[in-house]
Amino acid sequence: MAERRARNRPLVQDLFAWFEATLARLPARSTMAEAIRYALNHREGLLRFLEDGRIELDTNSVERAAKPVALSRKNAIFAGCDEGAEAWAAIASLIETCKLNGVDPQRYLTDLLTRLLEGWPRSRIDDLMPWCWAKAARHDAPCDRGPQSNADA
Repeated sequence: MAERRARNRPLVQDLFAWFEATLARLPARSTMAEAIRYALNHREGLLRFLEDGRIELDTNSVERAAKPVALSRKNAIFAGCDEGAEAWAAIASLIETCKLNGVDPQRYLTDLLTRLLEGWPRSRIDDLMPWCWAKAARHDAPCDRGPQSNADA
């Protein structure tokens, strides 16, 4: 962390100084001026990586995770109707949530649909969310839903 600060802080300070100097010379409505103003307005958030080693230096992992969602959104255009597109988006979101939680989507959806058809109680529907399902599959234990988890008992 100290090395990150030592190496990057001077570079970031120089970059923001350049932003401020350059912004003064650009037409106010230019694309470059808008981008620079955005960076200057979000300086605090952009500098957090210097203090928190958990923050990655780029957004590649987030962009990789979001890409299937964007592709799915584009595919939903061809769903045939608004309701079909909403159903497609819900299923795509569920599949991506499975992947993010290390759950095999096919196994999950098969089990989910089986349980729902067999009359899974509506009061315990949260237990079927992918993160809870994964925990129950690993530990054969119910998902901890926080304070409201005892409400159905």
